[in-house]
Amino acid sequence: MSRSLLLSCVLLFSACGPGQGSFPDPGDWPALAGPGAPRGSFGDAALWNSCSFLSGGVEDLDSHGSVTMYDGYLVMPWAPEEGGGGLSSFSFADPCSPEKVGERSDSGIRETHGISLRRRGEQVLAAFAYHGGPSGDGVSGGVQVWDLSDLEQPHVIGQLPLPGYNYPDGTSRVTIATAWLGDLLLVAGADNGLYVVDASEPGELALVQQHELASSIRLGRVHVLGSLGMLSSLEGARTLLVEFGEDGTPELLPAGELAVVDSDGVERDYHFAEWVGDTALFARKESGGGFVSYRFEAPFELLFEAEHYNSDGFGGHVRRQNGRVFLGDSNFAGVYDISSGGAPVEEGRAQLQGDLDIATPIGNVMVLSVDKDASPGQASAVVPFASSADSQGPRVEFTWPADGSILVPASTRIGVAFDEEVEFKSVFEGSFRVATAAGQRVPGSFSLQGGLVTFSPEEPLAQDTIYEVVIPAGGVVDFTGNATAEEYGYSFTTGEGLD
Repeated sequence: MSRSLLLSCVLLFSACGPGQGSFPDPGDWPALAGPGAPRGSFGDAALWNSCSFLSGGVEDLDSHGSVTMYDGYLVMPWAPEEGGGGLSSFSFADPCSPEKVGERSDSGIRETHGISLRRRGEQVLAAFAYHGGPSGDGVSGGVQVWDLSDLEQPHVIGQLPLPGYNYPDGTSRVTIATAWLGDLLLVAGADNGLYVVDASEPGELALVQQHELASSIRLGRVHVLGSLGMLSSLEGARTLLVEFGEDGTPELLPAGELAVVDSDGVERDYHFAEWVGDTALFARKESGGGFVSYRFEAPFELLFEAEHYNSDGFGGHVRRQNGRVFLGDSNFAGVYDISSGGAPVEEGRAQLQGDLDIATPIGNVMVLSVDKDASPGQASAVVPFASSADSQGPRVEFTWPADGSILVPASTRIGVAFDEEVEFKSVFEGSFRVATAAGQRVPGSFSLQGGLVTFSPEEPLAQDTIYEVVIPAGGVVDFTGNATAEEYGYSFTTGEGLD
């Protein structure tokens, strides 16, 4: 293909794009099994106060972690760091009167720090860290895969012990969190580095490789967008940007290693990191709490954006929904307005007995979660933070590859980052369209990590070919059912060179 034709197609995206009729309608995805997220309103007196509590089964030790929504239900794993818990699902349209619809206990599941989903045929899979207990002269532990296709009957379908796992040290030689990369499962192993697991047959997991990270980083989270990865510390300052190869090998990108700093340029440790849209968020834990935000700049650079400091905080997890940041700061949960692009502005705080590390936004309420010292039966609480129902749909803020990229490897995965978490069931070939400029559709599968959607082609892409990605209006929705308002499209080309 000539360079002039290539550039004309990149610049004139709509003229070279595939015909919209060759894809399913963007809203033609299966109906939700559950009623979805809250759409009601609250009076001022109800704001910032708990209106209900979420509890697991009789074996719930009141140690809770991340929650999410899928298929119209709230999904809540519950387990302490030493393992032994389960997973419950709730009807959540009335958040102050949630109704449990499904539950399963498991002796191996351990504390969760994030939830990522993978669609494999008719299955929807989630992966969590697990603790297997005494084994020989040591202990075993690693990763396990759950089938969430039917949330009335969630269940474990596979688990794999990983080398180097050790407990009772809860931070240095254990598994912390997971992310999907096509059929591969990426597992953050703290001081053991990054594990790459073959999950093409989720009932027969197999270790592919283990990477000890060259930089001094205790790996706490792995975030994935297409083939771009962010490897973040557990209680450290280092962060790495990598590109994952076809076999999951991470390659450090130029300018891909950085230390998180505050507004004065002072290096700051953080407890955990989160990536939503074009924003990387780091929950400070040094000399107080608060958060630091960085912005992703195409094609692969993180730049300091803003900071909010809490002298009475101690670090936890941070989330984002559109123009708000939600922070579990150990001693309280705070909500911050970042919509102006300037300094974050605190909107309010909520309290819950225990080590309050996580505040997950769902519509106009948030679910607070504590992992220790909770009041019995109150390790998760529902707190309204806004009077009006959420009415803003998800927006695309960042992509991999970047728009207009050339010489993209044929093995690349394709990613789109939204500015909030989205309902995975609404992500399908009609709402996330991949095709050549000539209109040939690309088959593949999807995975989701909050608001990060990754498309993994079934086969490597063709060389020297223009590919176009379209997120049409009215397809992908957030938990409340608000859809993308405007079409978003971008293009890139593969190949080792051009004529």
